[in-house]
Amino acid sequence: MRRKPRIPPSPLPQRDGVDPVRVRLPQAGGWATVREHLVDRLAAGPGVIDTMLADGLIVRADGRPVESRTVYEPGMFVWFHRELPDEERVPFAVDVVYRDAHVVVADKPHFLATTPRGSHVAETVLARLRRELGIPALGAAHRLDRLTAGLVLFTVRPEERGAYQSLFRDRLVAKEYEAVAPYDEGLALPRTVRSRIVKERGVLAAREVAGEPNAETRVELREHHDGLGRYRLVPRTGQTHQLRVHMNALGVPILGDPLYPVVTGPVPAGDFRRPLQLLARKLEFTDPVTGRAHRFVSARVLRAWSAHDDWAR
Repeated sequence: MRRKPRIPPSPLPQRDGVDPVRVRLPQAGGWATVREHLVDRLAAGPGVIDTMLADGLIVRADGRPVESRTVYEPGMFVWFHRELPDEERVPFAVDVVYRDAHVVVADKPHFLATTPRGSHVAETVLARLRRELGIPALGAAHRLDRLTAGLVLFTVRPEERGAYQSLFRDRLVAKEYEAVAPYDEGLALPRTVRSRIVKERGVLAAREVAGEPNAETRVELREHHDGLGRYRLVPRTGQTHQLRVHMNALGVPILGDPLYPVVTGPVPAGDFRRPLQLLARKLEFTDPVTGRAHRFVSARVLRAWSAHDDWAR
């Protein structure tokens, strides 16, 4: 069995709570220099790589700058900081509901991504918490969609991250969500929804297809008024957009959903009206490091239920 290469520590510090980009040069390839590989691999504009090399912004494991003539070495690691996108600040706070020497549990707002991805980099829960709590090594044990609010578990020590991630992989975390969606008196609830969901790269919406189910959700109606229902959702699996897909399949799509049942146009930057009415309400698990039993409950409220007219404006 081939061993994974040992990854050396980054020679560059974080910037605004964001890690530098790490690139490992492939074992096979016809590149003569590191520059040639980076120009081929990275989707940078003309001359960007050359400018970064000239300014000493791309470095080796020992911190020395990579030069334009540096010879290509298979397996070599290089680091650099990406140019941060011009991000609209999400004007809602991240609430820390629990913190100890091993984990941080945050109650995230709608519209804020969990971890850096795509055009959301510094404006993420992870980057904010690293800056605000002064924990550069903080890592996410799992993720919530950017549009979903609620509880997210982070790890303090990198060497323990795998133990907490395995809780989610092995379905040892009891998760409960809350959603506001239309009320249908003809929909028999509670029920368990099972289907096969696929999410294709580059396609915004996931879809259900024929085949063995890979997604399971328990759906319960808690209460209803004025044509709306407040639902309790308990996922047994963790497919992308699973709860949103299953609620849509039942004919009661979650309020504020820009993808289901219809993919709508992008919302203008800075428009934080009508957030998706989906909330990760509860997290419950036994800590794999301390053995302590944890149960956390979000304090957030779905506005479409408590003040629908205000939410809909």
